[in-house]
Amino acid sequence: MKTLRIALLGDYDPTVPAHQAIPEALRLSAQALGVSVDPVWTHTSTLGPDVAQQLAPFAAVWCVPASPYANTDGALAAIRFARERGRPFLGTCGGFQHALLEYALNVLGLEAAHAESAPDAAMPLISRLSCSLFEQRGKVSLVEGSRLRIIYGAEQVEESYRCNYSLNPEYEPIFTGHLKVAARDSAGEVRAVELTGHAFFVATLFQPERAALQGAEHPLVTAFIEAASDVV
Repeated sequence: MKTLRIALLGDYDPTVPAHQAIPEALRLSAQALGVSVDPVWTHTSTLGPDVAQQLAPFAAVWCVPASPYANTDGALAAIRFARERGRPFLGTCGGFQHALLEYALNVLGLEAAHAESAPDAAMPLISRLSCSLFEQRGKVSLVEGSRLRIIYGAEQVEESYRCNYSLNPEYEPIFTGHLKVAARDSAGEVRAVELTGHAFFVATLFQPERAALQGAEHPLVTAFIEAASDVV
């Protein structure tokens, strides 16, 4: 049986529900696909100057929730590695926020910042939500033509959140023609993005992994593992 090593990029905390859920989410999806996964927690503080060499042995990268990370620059470098090298990437919650930040910094050349760590930044790309989504559930509309809609096989789904920050709506237009919006909430705000032309690059503000806490396989996690299996 094929074994896929998956880098879980983030700072493990056993009290974080998503961190409890992610290994089980991967196991359930791998079981459905008939493969084996070896999820490896990769604390951002361990990321040195050669992130590409450190992550080269992994089939895919999942940037997990619970930011700010101990080493933000390391996390951004890891996301850049996955984006530029075509390595399957999934970012959830904090991973979504930092995927947007990495793209704005390294592709668009903007001096963007995360308001949680830089509250006085001139360009708070990631800002505090007007209404907290901490331990909330909500309906999400999947954009027609998106990979995400194909994965779910539905126009609308309900997902769980545990966050207080997201993309500042003021800056959504900077990604037009670059990152594709894949999902929006009932107010029309961006809740997922994807990168076309990449093997698999999807980032969601919601946390699909939490389905595993109820023993359920999640189609997005399964699609992520399937993409990882294809590149090994």
